[in-house]
Amino acid sequence: MNQLESLKQFTTVVADTGSFETMREYEPQDATTNPSLILKAVQQDDYAPMIDEVRKEAGDGASTEAIIDRLLVLFGMKILEIVPGRVSTEVDARLSFDTEGTIVKAKELIAFYEAKDASRDRILIKIASTWEGIRAAEALEKEGIHCNLTLLFSKVQAIACAEAGITLISPFVGRILDWHKKATGNDFTGADDPGVQSVTEIFNYYKKFGYKTEVMGASFRNTGEIVELAGCDLLTIGPNLLEELQNTDGELTLKLDADKAADLDLEKIELDENTFRFEFNEDAMATEKTAEGIRNFSADIVKLEKLIEG
Repeated sequence: MNQLESLKQFTTVVADTGSFETMREYEPQDATTNPSLILKAVQQDDYAPMIDEVRKEAGDGASTEAIIDRLLVLFGMKILEIVPGRVSTEVDARLSFDTEGTIVKAKELIAFYEAKDASRDRILIKIASTWEGIRAAEALEKEGIHCNLTLLFSKVQAIACAEAGITLISPFVGRILDWHKKATGNDFTGADDPGVQSVTEIFNYYKKFGYKTEVMGASFRNTGEIVELAGCDLLTIGPNLLEELQNTDGELTLKLDADKAADLDLEKIELDENTFRFEFNEDAMATEKTAEGIRNFSADIVKLEKLIEG
């Protein structure tokens, strides 16, 4: 048995890529996309014709925004033909502090999917884990639109998402590691990895207090992080690390155990907006990495707009 096969016994494996061929090769249950992955894909010859396809579908005079929305959904539809589960489609990161704008955009994306006969149960709308994003996702979940809260770097963000009844969160393991390596000058491996520790803490907290929100570790830098998170609800993994896991023989050990977490002695934390904003502000890593992620995704949306406008 290879490590990828072993991981699938404990954890739902999700492909973190815009590559259809990668999904076919590694047979994940779900797939996630983001503006950076879509931008990278449509710059390749195999995917570039998709822009012409959505231009034609949108019709003459369609806005760049409408063309991009249709492009995101077209990628999602093609992914749904490959994976048996769900696809995550991301809202424009420039809406990360606009609750109403996020709700409107999410509904537009779902409407495009449903017009193509896709069930909303197979779609996760990705939204940044800001206070405003969490409030938007809370409202969307009440209307049956499931959400994946991304750019999540702290326990306080995770708790707010769980309290809001969000379907799934994506804590960014590798970017947490990046920050701590830069801040300390040290390297971290295995269970000492700060990203691994963050996801472990969130997972245990969720299972201890019976939250239904799923935890999907994301943004990995090495397979060691993945090995340490075997047992997490889901892990979304890029092509290089999927290949490495598949090419490495051996069985993994269950590291995150919901039954054991239920017996842990943990304190339940109560959150309101003021507490959330203060505690989030106190966490320099989470504050900086969330802001950086929003900036980078926003920049890639702008690049995608320029590419479409030609």
